[in-house]
Amino acid sequence: MISPIVRKTVGEPSPGISSKLAVLLAVASGVAVANIYYAQPLLDRIGRDLGVGPAGLGLVTTVTQVGYLLGLILIVPLGDLINRRVLIVAGCVIAAAALVGVAVAPQPLMFLVASGIVGVASVVQQVIIAYAAVLSSPESRGRILGIVTSGVVIGILLARTVSGLLADALGWRSVYVVSALLMLAVALVLARKLPPETTRSAVSYRRLISSVVTLTVHERVFRVRSLITLFMFAGFGALWGSIALPLTAAPWNLSTTEVGLFGLVGAAGAIGAARAGTLADRGLAQWVTGVSLVLFLASWALIAWLPTSLILLIVGIVVIDLAGQAIHVTNQQLIVAIDPNSSSRLIGSNMVYYAIGTGLGAIAATIAYSAWGWTAVCILGAGLSTVALLIWGVDRISVNRGESRTATSRPDTAPAPAGLSENRAA
Repeated sequence: MISPIVRKTVGEPSPGISSKLAVLLAVASGVAVANIYYAQPLLDRIGRDLGVGPAGLGLVTTVTQVGYLLGLILIVPLGDLINRRVLIVAGCVIAAAALVGVAVAPQPLMFLVASGIVGVASVVQQVIIAYAAVLSSPESRGRILGIVTSGVVIGILLARTVSGLLADALGWRSVYVVSALLMLAVALVLARKLPPETTRSAVSYRRLISSVVTLTVHERVFRVRSLITLFMFAGFGALWGSIALPLTAAPWNLSTTEVGLFGLVGAAGAIGAARAGTLADRGLAQWVTGVSLVLFLASWALIAWLPTSLILLIVGIVVIDLAGQAIHVTNQQLIVAIDPNSSSRLIGSNMVYYAIGTGLGAIAATIAYSAWGWTAVCILGAGLSTVALLIWGVDRISVNRGESRTATSRPDTAPAPAGLSENRAA
């Protein structure tokens, strides 16, 4: 049961949503999340055009990420207070307007302000995920979340490649014009296609935006799964935040475009997300988590071969992305099961851990690489992965001991159904 500070809403059980609608939500999520990553391959061009030196280029991605973090705290939980359908469409329109601001920015300040607004508005993809979760039936929620999350993965992967191609052909500003048009198109389609929802929350906005604290304190499932999210995505941040450094150096000396292609290898993550959701619906969430965390840790042994083998690096990237997205979808399925009608604050609060983990992992990895090289980055990544695995393992031992004591003290009590036990003892 959810803690007193996160009150349950009243509504009819959801009949579920179709796979066709889930695919539409996946496309919308992918288009929205891509806005955060378009700038990464374009930093040099943007700097030359706006007169920003190398030291200031880091602000471009930092401002967008800070905006995204603020959106997770301030905007996503609103989905439990106001109509998510309206919030999604409004978020898409605001994102489109901010993208136009980025495209026409004549000087750095306007560019940075507009980029920050893009980051805030791009959290609409998390509202979409929460919307999909609350409308899904309990029996298919993991599968639906897997489909939508696959769209997010593909959007992230394609963002860097598409922005590079458009910038080469039409200039970097064209990337944001095209993205603005896509967001407007998404807004129009979703305004027509999204079914209404009737469940609403009685929690005040002040309590909604403090949910990340109250959930962490009062909800064991949320706390454990969010700590796994923190350390797992710190590992992701360590990899993707520093991988360009050894790839562009000797002996590989790859170009920026060639480095960007390594992101496409992560398409395996979309497969992992979709499959993990289906297995979680069958009551195998803990099994998926355990196996995936072991694979996530083992992938660093392959990634460590980067200085001498690109083939083993590619295999390692496939494994880490597949395992990581499987864990992510399973985390969200179990967290939303705490109270599906509170999915916006649950998912938004969980993603705060994602944002913090990714940022800190990237910073730590660049420092480690500068001081001790790629081996140090891999040791860091393996260490973060080990902590995530230990958190899961300690939680499993604690839950199993608690169940054993209960069974010993009340031997005549019938065991709970498998699905209920999975969700409550997650």
